[in-house]
Amino acid sequence: MMSEKEAETARKGRFTAMVIAGTGVFWVLATFIGDAIGLSQRVRALFDLMALAGFIWAFVLIYQIWRARQDKQG
Repeated sequence: MMSEKEAETARKGRFTAMVIAGTGVFWVLATFIGDAIGLSQRVRALFDLMALAGFIWAFVLIYQIWRARQDKQG
């Protein structure tokens, strides 16, 4: 059975995966819908920046998970 720390790490990993998948889906849909309804380039750039922020947040979460595992090992 998993220890409490392993369960927490697994939960954070699943959450990070959902952030990455959700950000990717959002970005693709925003690009497709923005093109279909003719949004300006400024609005599309805003959606791109929002997606970039989501991916950066995911990298921060990945780094936190990595650091937690490094602390656990030694």
